[in-house]
Amino acid sequence: MTTRRDAPWLALGLLTAIATVGFIDRIVMNVLAVPVQAEFHISDTQVGLLTGLAFALLNVTLGIGVARYAERGRRLSLIAAGTLLWSLATAACGFVGNFTQLLLARVGVGVGEAVGLPAGQSVIADYFPPAKRATAMSVYLLAPPIGAFLGAAGGGWIGQELGWRSAFLIATVPGALLAVAAWALIAEPPRGRFDREASSEVPSVLAVLKRLLGLPSARHLLAGSTIASLVGFGLNGFITFLLVRKFAMSLAQAAFFAALLGSLPGAVSVMLGGKLADKFGPARPGLYAAIPGYCLLLAAPLYVVGITRDSAPVLLVFVFVAALFQYTYLGVTYGVFQNLLHSRMRATGSALLNGVYTLVGQGLGALLVGWLSDRLAPSFGAADGLAYAMAITAAIYLWAAAHYGLAARHIGPDLARVRAGEE
Repeated sequence: MTTRRDAPWLALGLLTAIATVGFIDRIVMNVLAVPVQAEFHISDTQVGLLTGLAFALLNVTLGIGVARYAERGRRLSLIAAGTLLWSLATAACGFVGNFTQLLLARVGVGVGEAVGLPAGQSVIADYFPPAKRATAMSVYLLAPPIGAFLGAAGGGWIGQELGWRSAFLIATVPGALLAVAAWALIAEPPRGRFDREASSEVPSVLAVLKRLLGLPSARHLLAGSTIASLVGFGLNGFITFLLVRKFAMSLAQAAFFAALLGSLPGAVSVMLGGKLADKFGPARPGLYAAIPGYCLLLAAPLYVVGITRDSAPVLLVFVFVAALFQYTYLGVTYGVFQNLLHSRMRATGSALLNGVYTLVGQGLGALLVGWLSDRLAPSFGAADGLAYAMAITAAIYLWAAAHYGLAARHIGPDLARVRAGEE
């Protein structure tokens, strides 16, 4: 007797848990890079490389290749295998002896996530109808804030009490357990059961790119969300460093505050954005893009003012409020992209989007902040140089907001064309 169930909320819950573990394995490096930097004597630019680009190197190209199989094969098997693989690579991080070995182990984590994560959004889109996808994707995208809290707070405490190597080893366990649960409990849903489509053939990668780049709303959503992800990854990669350097906090204290800033307001932001979009978007489709656009406009100045304060409580309050606005784009954007894509484009589309976000966002965001910090430190000191680097990066949210404003003009007609089968 099979244990696999066609249960939307069970699937969403387990896939969200897996994505959360994936984000823990990403974010824990941001915290543990503090003792790693001290042990291996590396620069802020090298920290940016370690927390960003190393993960992105193979994640992008491999993720697209795996997604092509996911359009035809059993997606849950890929998710289970990838989750187990990145968990083992995380364990390997705890056994390294130098910076180069750690860099390679982080590449391994990226490879595992390239196998396991692209199919997740495709599965969710086949479990929920279009009118509920922004909400479902917002639940799924609670993974980053939850993962940020567990990875930063838990990783910081374990790293301080037991050592950074132990933190990597402990982070391995939940992923291995969830890999088994995903394989055993979630049924493969029928593809496109809620969508009107002319063909069941798997479109080419070129066709997926044409859809993503051919629709004006999709182009601007892609540009805006990519820029926003670059800023978010860059800022989150160094908040622990700033609190340690500028306010002499312990690793555990700084990690806890970093976790709080990256989790609670982010969770509220993601869910509120999805709920508002699903409530008002069907009648006024432009709000699917306008809501996150307005929120990014508010987040930028709040963060710039907050991150440059000399008082820790004031800095934390401003950054907390900024975080209530800066993540609203996540669930809404993913939900709209799923609605713009053919059901057999979704795994490939997710892989392409995640590849762009990983390479540009995670890969270059932390590298940008680290490079700016190294350039500004001789003039302003290590602490203020990093704060100014983060403020400059946060101002880029205004650029992202402009693209969401442009997307709002086109999203209604584009969704209508797709639903009518004209695209």
